[in-house]
Parts: sequence; structure tokens; C-alpha cells
Amino acid sequence: MDAPMSNAEANQSIDVLASAARRASAVLSRTPTPVKAAAIRAAASAIRVHAAAILAVNAADMASAQHLDEAMRDRLLLTPERVEAMAAGLDTVAGLDDPVGRIIDAWERPNGLRFERVRVPLGVIGIIYESRPNVTADAGALCVMAGNACILRGGSEARGSNAAIHAALVEGLVSAGLPAEAIQLVGDPDRALVGAMLAAHGGIDVIIPRGGKGLVARVQAEARVPVLAHLDGINHVYVDAAADRARAEAIVVNAKLRRTGVCGAMETVLIDRGYPHARALVAALIDAGCEVRGDAGLDARIVAPAAFDTEWLAGIASVALVDGVGGALAHIAAHGSQHTDAIVTEDPAAAARFLAECDSAIVLHNASTQFADGGEFGFGAEIGIATGRLHARGPVALEGLTTYKTLVHGQGQVRP
Repeated sequence: MDAPMSNAEANQSIDVLASAARRASAVLSRTPTPVKAAAIRAAASAIRVHAAAILAVNAADMASAQHLDEAMRDRLLLTPERVEAMAAGLDTVAGLDDPVGRIIDAWERPNGLRFERVRVPLGVIGIIYESRPNVTADAGALCVMAGNACILRGGSEARGSNAAIHAALVEGLVSAGLPAEAIQLVGDPDRALVGAMLAAHGGIDVIIPRGGKGLVARVQAEARVPVLAHLDGINHVYVDAAADRARAEAIVVNAKLRRTGVCGAMETVLIDRGYPHARALVAALIDAGCEVRGDAGLDARIVAPAAFDTEWLAGIASVALVDGVGGALAHIAAHGSQHTDAIVTEDPAAAARFLAECDSAIVLHNASTQFADGGEFGFGAEIGIATGRLHARGPVALEGLTTYKTLVHGQGQVRP
């Protein structure tokens, strides 16, 4: 095993990558939309051509990842369907409207000065992530389409998978005449390189972490670079007294069990005390294979108390009875993570209140929280879901990877 890097060595390594990325970002910022789209479509084609090789290295990664929990292994796993979905996501990104250069506001002052607020790329984006090799493709494509260069640092558990996907992305870039350095992968698993990325003020413009709570907490605590992130996905489905029984059961089961390891998975179901089918709802969840924790009076199979501040990322859910929309909102405010929350109801007034007052990045009415995904929003892919209040919130895609500058047009005006 190689000796760990010193901080100085890690900083130097990241500085080299950041300098190359800065040069590439200057090229991308003035690259026409059709060229960027061609590069991304070529990358999608390369992923399809090399699908067998990508799956082979992923199988090796999986074989070395026996120590990971079920949620992490599910995130790491690639199947033929997931590889095709990855390529299809890139094709979708290539067909999206390019935000770069878009005029988002314009006005004129009495002195004749004309102002335009125009979208521009962020510059160099660092993405630090765990397990999910699809992030390599999603992040690379979104960054390029929005005119940014990126430096990707995946987890050691997905090292082979990330390298294979990265090679396909670079193949697409080069075929379209764009610099290979537009998408760079930190292949060395040395943890000092993460610290160097977090300290790369001036070299990296924003850091986006995707991974477990420990990773995100470290990034938020140590970064000297602006961070776009969410810490937990403690998501709720509130079943109102006016909910349709079949709809409520279908949504709750899907929100919890479709994929338990994704950040949009429901962790707590809240049930209005006035809902007449509470026991049937809990039974449907248990019968579908979920371990439910909470009030044993709802089902004799409940044997453990609820844990409302836990992100399970597994087939476990907490349940609580609440007093109407107000009780649900109070519970979410006390225990939620401002990620994704849903209401199931046929009462338009209850839905309107919940949608207006629930302070989360994504709020749904009569739909599963599993739709908390950039692809499902029509973004093709996402680079992460942001729960903060600055810059971007919810699934971060093309527009979230841009900022703006103000152009001022004059005819010789001077300020008195």
C-alpha cells in the first residue's frame, strides 16, 4: 500500500487539476450549445459501446464491497438497465435548453442606461461523492452543458466503475473538440485529496457533496469553498383525513420501499387521527415488507418505538398520529430535514395549506416522495438536491449550475 499523501502533496495535486479545469472552463464558457450537446451525446454513445466493460469493473467493485451496508451496495450496483438509464439521461441533458447566455431580466434607467442580467457558468465545480457511479456521468454532463469544468472525487468503493465511466465521458469530449480536462477524475483514493479540494479556495468555485451524513458533515465543516448540499433526507408522507384509501396506501408503500437507499425515500408516515383507515394503511406497509416503528395500537406487529430523527435508508419507517394538517406541519418542522415531504388528500384546502406552509425544498401533493429526482423533474439528471436557502434549492441541474452577471449598456453617461 502506498504511503499516505502529505497535505502539501495533496494540495499540489489538486492545484494542478484545478488549473487545468480553469483553462477548460474558459473554453466551455464560450462553446456554442450544439458543440456541448454533441460532446454529451457522444459520451452517451460511448457509455453504450463500453457497457459490458463498465459492468465488468462494477462487478469487481461490488465483489470488493461486501463490507458495505445494503443501501450503499444498492447505490454502487450497476445493471444493464441502470447503465442504459445513465446514457439516456445524458441524451436528455444534451437536449435541454442551455441556460448560458439567457437574459433573465432587463430594464432601463431614466438616464438611458440599459441593464441586462445574464446567466453565466459558475466556473470550476468540485463534486465529492460516495458509491453512486452514475453521479460520474450525471455530474460531468450537467457541468459541461452549463459551461463548467468539474473535478470529480468518487469513493474508493466505486473506483473502477468511476474510471470506466469517466473514460467514456472524455471520449465524448474529445470527439467534439472540447478539452479532456473539462471533466477530471481524482483517481487516487487518498483522503487527503478531499481535504485539498475543500481548501482549494480560488481554484474550485463550489463544492457539491453527495453521500452519507458523515461525508456531508465533514464537507460543510471544513470547506473554505462554497458548498451546495443536503445533510439528511428525513422525509414524510402525511395522510390527511380526506385521503383516498387506495391512493394513500399505494403512495406510502412506494415512498418507503421502491428504493429504500435513495435520499427521497420516506422515513416517517404521519396519519391524521381523523383518517378512518389508519390500521389498514399500517398493515399495507408491513405486509409489503416494511418494519414499522411507533404506536403498537396501530398493529400488533409493531414492536419498537418510533425514531423520528433517524434517516433509515432501509426497509424501516416510523409512524405517528397527528392532529390534522397543523399537527403534521408541526411534526415536520420539529423532525424533518427540509428535503422532501408529501400530503395525500382529496381536500383542496388541506393540500393548499400544506404546500404553502411546509418549508421543504420539495413538497408534493398526492405523489410519492421517490419523485425527488432531477430526472423525474425533467432535468435529465441532477448533480444533487440542495436543502439550503441560497443559490439553488431542490434538484440541482443546469440552471442551478449557473450564476449571473449584469451587463450595462450606455452612450457615454458619467455619474454626477
